[in-house]
Amino acid sequence: MAKIEAKKSVVAEISESIQDAQSVYLAAYSGITVEQDTALRKEMREAGVHYKVYKNTMMNFAFKGTPCEELCKHLEGPNVLAVSKDDATAPARILAKYAKDVKTLKLIAGVVEGNYYDEAGVNALAAIPSREELLGRLLGSMKSPIANFARVINQIAEKAEA
Repeated sequence: MAKIEAKKSVVAEISESIQDAQSVYLAAYSGITVEQDTALRKEMREAGVHYKVYKNTMMNFAFKGTPCEELCKHLEGPNVLAVSKDDATAPARILAKYAKDVKTLKLIAGVVEGNYYDEAGVNALAAIPSREELLGRLLGSMKSPIANFARVINQIAEKAEA
């Protein structure tokens, strides 16, 4: 009876973490060293991502009846679950970055804002820059014409003085 209660609490933990999440990613988790895993977990924690290895059967029970139900077909082998409630692309970016170094670590699938994405879709999402970077680019593109105009006016003023 104690085993069943422990399993129920794990399923409840998974269900709670995916509830109201902006993104849920599933990645194949094998062939990673302890040092690489420690660095990956640290970066995930700093980004506000819930990152944990669960048994596939527990994830399967938790995903039933949710938008993440399509992820059930990918639950084979060692998998890791990365859930973000704030930044929808942060887990994909971080996992993709580490997958370049660890060839056996790969993004499998994900559910972002209720929409299912396969491996190709998740890798495309990983290429999207962070919100802060996009805002910086926008600000830079808005500031550039004004700065150029100021330089031209300054050159005209210097030429008129000479």
